[in-house]
Amino acid sequence: MTERSPLAPAAFPNMPEVAGVKLATAACGIRYKGRTDLMFAILEPSATVAGVLTRSRMASAPVTWCRAALRRGKARAIVVNSGNSNAFTGRVGQATVKKTVQAAARLLGCNESEVFVASTGVIGEPPPAEKIAHALPGMSHSASPKAWKDAAAAITTTDTFAKGATRSAQIAGVRVTINGIAKGSGMIAPDMATMLAFLFTDAAIPARVLQSLLSQANERTFNSITVDGDTSTSDTVLLVATGKGSQHKKVSRASDPALRDFRNRLEDLMRDLAQQVVRDGEGAQKFVTIGVTGAASEGSARKIGLAIGNSPLVKTAVAGEDANWGRIVMAVGKSGEPASRDKLKIRIGGVLVAKNGAVVPGYDEAPVAAHMKTRDIAIAVDVGVGKGKATVWTCDLTHGYIAINADYRS
Repeated sequence: MTERSPLAPAAFPNMPEVAGVKLATAACGIRYKGRTDLMFAILEPSATVAGVLTRSRMASAPVTWCRAALRRGKARAIVVNSGNSNAFTGRVGQATVKKTVQAAARLLGCNESEVFVASTGVIGEPPPAEKIAHALPGMSHSASPKAWKDAAAAITTTDTFAKGATRSAQIAGVRVTINGIAKGSGMIAPDMATMLAFLFTDAAIPARVLQSLLSQANERTFNSITVDGDTSTSDTVLLVATGKGSQHKKVSRASDPALRDFRNRLEDLMRDLAQQVVRDGEGAQKFVTIGVTGAASEGSARKIGLAIGNSPLVKTAVAGEDANWGRIVMAVGKSGEPASRDKLKIRIGGVLVAKNGAVVPGYDEAPVAAHMKTRDIAIAVDVGVGKGKATVWTCDLTHGYIAINADYRS
């Protein structure tokens, strides 16, 4: 990893064991030298699984496999490599997935459809199938329920820090654990989920209920972040429930009141991981929260927020600490979503900058300029047409982003 992002959390969290989950890592030399690049999660036979996957028309071979495997809703293993995305690799990429899945299924004595795979890294290069398959037997022997930080580090690419989060939740008064790890730094503009993220709980939840919980939380977390406006070919988020924790009331629908706390804690964990991805945006120096209110719907508000967050002009203004709120007006307008020019309000750092279609009379830019010099930037926009609201998170666009991506394959 390169120099740690100035927006990074102070430390990786202390993550407890999740009953029914063991993790192992290995250094296979897929692309990187002197570091781990393969993660193997081994799950108990009782585990159910849900997932959200990229809607990119250039989806990777692992994404195609996972999309089919999710129909069964069972998982015994997740195999993740970094350094090679196994995207746009044709039959060679499909063969690599098949070899990986077969190797893991033989080791665990399970159906191939219970093995999930994910890859991240360079697009278009043939993946080293044998390196991955050959590493799995040794990894199965070294797997540990405590290796969360190692697992999070093994799946990184241009990330500057390993990303993890943990929450404790209650289902009908019974305590359960949720852990999650993620990777992501660039090519972040999710259209389903984002980058790679793997979530695990010891609760007993049917796959279709898990899927509903994950999909709902995904829209307000992973689908509400952007670093550079580019959607990955490999975006994958998987949520596994092992059912090996303390026994709790059986749940059969996502709307069951017994799942209220679990639902809230899951979304909170996913938001934490999503924000960590933004805080590790390539070259990022500032974390930006964009709140949109007064929209025609929640979805419309999110689109407006993403239009602001994806705007190179807005992002470079933030990088340059320039309180150029006219660029925010531009971004709202280009979103194509309903908005009232004459009712639009904009706040930066809590200071009202514009309202009723014009700059605020007597506007003093000094406090806004001071806010722009901080690490955490707050932008609030009310578009004046309805009650829809959403929050989007992004980062600034600096020379560092160009340097990282210009040298990515060097």
